Amino acid sequence: MSATQVIIRLLGDVALLLWGIHMVHSGIIRAFGSQLRRILALSLRNRLTAFLSGAAVTMALQSSTATALLATSFAAEGAVSLVPALALMLGANVGTALIVQALSFDITLVFPVFILAGLVAFRRGRRTRIRDLGRVSIGLGLMLLALYLLAETMRPVENATAVRDLFAALTQDPLLNLAVAALLTWAAHSSVAVVLFIMAMTAAGHVALPAALAMVLGANLGSALNPVVEAVGEEPAKLRLAAGNLINRVVACLVALPFLKPAAAALGAWGLSANAAVAAYHLAFNLATAVTFIGILPLLARLMVRLFPEAIKASDPGAPRYLSANALDTPAVALANAVRETLRMVDVVEAMLRGSQDVFTTGDRKRVVEVVHMDDILDRLHSGIEQYLSGLDSEALTEEESRRLSEILAFAINLERAGDVIDKNLMKLAAKQIKNQMSLAPAAVAEIEALHNRLLDDLQLAVAVFTTGEVGAARRLAGEKEVFRAGERDAIERHFAEIRGGRTSEAHEGSSLHLDILGELKNVAAHVIATCYPLLEKSDMLRQNRLA
Repeated sequence: MSATQVIIRLLGDVALLLWGIHMVHSGIIRAFGSQLRRILALSLRNRLTAFLSGAAVTMALQSSTATALLATSFAAEGAVSLVPALALMLGANVGTALIVQALSFDITLVFPVFILAGLVAFRRGRRTRIRDLGRVSIGLGLMLLALYLLAETMRPVENATAVRDLFAALTQDPLLNLAVAALLTWAAHSSVAVVLFIMAMTAAGHVALPAALAMVLGANLGSALNPVVEAVGEEPAKLRLAAGNLINRVVACLVALPFLKPAAAALGAWGLSANAAVAAYHLAFNLATAVTFIGILPLLARLMVRLFPEAIKASDPGAPRYLSANALDTPAVALANAVRETLRMVDVVEAMLRGSQDVFTTGDRKRVVEVVHMDDILDRLHSGIEQYLSGLDSEALTEEESRRLSEILAFAINLERAGDVIDKNLMKLAAKQIKNQMSLAPAAVAEIEALHNRLLDDLQLAVAVFTTGEVGAARRLAGEKEVFRAGERDAIERHFAEIRGGRTSEAHEGSSLHLDILGELKNVAAHVIATCYPLLEKSDMLRQNRLA
């Protein structure tokens, strides 16, 4: 077999390995994505629990990069401090080493069982989660099959001079070994795949053990590069976690690099096979790094805060802040980002309502212009959220995540429509009042102000329904619709009573304006109240199912 054929087969085997890892990752995310996020949220309270949960979640996801993304989202939300987030990354690195350790055993006979069981579960499973777990099983089988094929690919070329010379040239310098492995890991986005590839090359005799250990260090370094590269271009504070983890890796690699030959000799003295020696060193390196750094993480966190301070700049209020494209591969994180951005829309609608309230109280023309400008901001935020959520793979979403996506879109649409009513209708009436110097009766001004206050309270109630899913709050919000209807009905009756009483034309114009304003406030309320309907429909459906 020629060197070209060997390289083509190796690339195919590695691609199969990466696809298997992807299937395990996506299957776990679909089956348990929301639960994993909740587990991390609860565990990120101190260094020890964060470390343990980081290892456990990474073993489930087959990706320390995915775990880093979850940790970064929590840190960005302010839900967790930097110290436990850094501890979680130490655990994530140990988790990847445990994955490699499990796959270092000779379990190639198991891959047909995994693939068959996964296929049956995927094709025959009646529940979505069973099909997702079938996907996980198929992915594990493909990973084991890829490892078997890697070994088979290398076996016939043990005596091939060209291939042997090629690997000999690449593995002479420890620093070169480290750099090559780091670049491979950065490109593949998987330290697991690269370490498994190193194991296969070492087992075939093409890579000496000291060189293999140097490449293991490079794989660990490369896995820390990915989060840093993805965070470049973001505000400096978002680099803290990624940079802190990279510093851990760099220091640990520099310390371990001079001791590669003694470490290889010690592993050889224990009589370990090539696969077991590489896996054992990978695990020992990450455990030693965790033990060394977990005690000094507060110092490292303070250093990161000094190196990457919060950016002080005037930001574009209409530009999305939380819609990270890197999170789209992890739906639970992407949906959480969209929720945070939607709450920014709530802030804009609230500001528009307060501006509208001021306009009808003070007659300030400048406030009309400000409110109209706020609607442009609202429209841009809404457009950004819609485009962001359209980037999610609908097939990768669980039923719960699909429902949450629909709720976010519905909430954002209703907020955008409420803003349109304020901008195009209420502000048009305000401009008309100011231009024509129309006056409202003190009682009418008081009623308009009271309804604005009620709308502001209803908006906060809508936020509570959206974020907590509390059915009782949703029912209270739905009941507000009748309040606004009754207010408009009473105003109409008073208006016609004034007509029958022969009021002056000036008073008639003021009463008509008052009536129009109340009607538009009712329209704004209708959109705010509509945000509770998806939850009420879900609650009614569940109740009907229980009764059935």
